[in-house]
Amino acid sequence: MLPSTRGAPGRRRLAAVLCVLVAGALALAGCSKDLDPTDDPSQVDAITPPAVGACRLLTPEQVGRADNATRTVACTKKHTAETYAAGELPKELDDASYSGREVALASYKLCSKAFSKHLGADDSMVMRTVLSWAWFRPSTKAWEDGARWYRCDLIGGGGQALTEGAQSYFPLPAVTKGLLRGIKPSDDWMVCANGRTVRQSPKVPCSDKHTWRAVTTIKLGEDKDPYPGDHTALIKTRDFCRSSVQAWLGYPISFQFGFTWFHEAEWEAGNRRSICWARTEH
Repeated sequence: MLPSTRGAPGRRRLAAVLCVLVAGALALAGCSKDLDPTDDPSQVDAITPPAVGACRLLTPEQVGRADNATRTVACTKKHTAETYAAGELPKELDDASYSGREVALASYKLCSKAFSKHLGADDSMVMRTVLSWAWFRPSTKAWEDGARWYRCDLIGGGGQALTEGAQSYFPLPAVTKGLLRGIKPSDDWMVCANGRTVRQSPKVPCSDKHTWRAVTTIKLGEDKDPYPGDHTALIKTRDFCRSSVQAWLGYPISFQFGFTWFHEAEWEAGNRRSICWARTEH
């Protein structure tokens, strides 16, 4: 099952990169620009990096654009996005093209690392959360004027959580830093599925009615490893998830499990994990 993004896990986390790498492989984001009446004119062609900690009421349509200048709102008010990281791209990208592959990969790495740190989560947990992230670059005009910044926004939904065709994200709390820290984060932020199979079921927070829960992940390789191939990735994921889910359920004789594994495009974008799902009735 490929991550849905508007995506980033997403996920915008993966789809924003795949927009450049394999256009057409997913429902892609960050590939187009339209004027938005909710824009703040002072942000539209900004040269300097955006402020970290700013909150916005973003929609999947807005998250699907390469740049964003939506007006900020107080984080104590309803919002669906929070800027958790921003800054200048590496100097070696000063001469890069606006939609260059290297820009997407650099932003992906910066945002994904900061995402885990911001939430207080490890790599496995960030694959199993209803939270996701999106990244934005300057406008084309600002880029031509020398702007080389990136912006990473935490979003309430996306990736494993955003049902295909959804028109909105769910609201975020006023404080998101450390939201997944601890042995057992709130079910409000963990991903489950409600339906007959994992692949065909809408993804929901585990605090909602569900029939499947994402319980563990398997790491299929290291950062510099080549893609092992579809067959190897599938078999390794299936075998690990069977034993891992059985252990998570307390070693029952009869049980059901599912798994989400990703392909070469996602591997090239940086993902090295598959997700294991346990059938539950909670």
